[in-house]
Amino acid sequence: MRLMPGIEEGSVTLAFRRWRRPAAKPGGRQRTAAGELAIDAVEVVDIDEVTDEEARRAGHRDRADLLAELARHAEGTLYRIAFHRVGDDPRLSLQEDADLGPDELATIAARLDRLDNTRRSGAWTRAVLTLIAERPGVRAPELALAMGRETLAFKRDVRTLKEMGLTVSLGPGYRLSPRGRVVLDHLVG
Repeated sequence: MRLMPGIEEGSVTLAFRRWRRPAAKPGGRQRTAAGELAIDAVEVVDIDEVTDEEARRAGHRDRADLLAELARHAEGTLYRIAFHRVGDDPRLSLQEDADLGPDELATIAARLDRLDNTRRSGAWTRAVLTLIAERPGVRAPELALAMGRETLAFKRDVRTLKEMGLTVSLGPGYRLSPRGRVVLDHLVG
């Protein structure tokens, strides 16, 4: 979180990560709290090649500060990731777009139906939306338990709904976005 202002203003344009295999690729996109990032390069780097200037571009005071951070995560290959901010997370404006006409509501309902129909265990989208509406701010493990679900699978489902702009992640838990509220009202109408 301390890097978010630097990412937003454009002074933080590098990251260093230790991975067993790359978790990003050039040309990819990454959504963060600071906005959407475009990945420009992902390169294996020797720790001895990292400079003070690169450390500052990664949001650290200097090379020693970066090395101290990297020492806490000693497993894996060291990668240097170059990126730039391309704008706000597009889900944010989607979440606030609650002025939905009949055609848009029908399209969203059809997409939710497709998600429900592809799940062997049956329909889940409306139940998850309803549970979040009834229990905003409740942690995912508690919500998953209330549905008799495994927490990680429940979180994946909530992320799917978030991609559609229907839910918002909170410190703990979730809430419906304005868009999600309109969609749920339409579905249970």
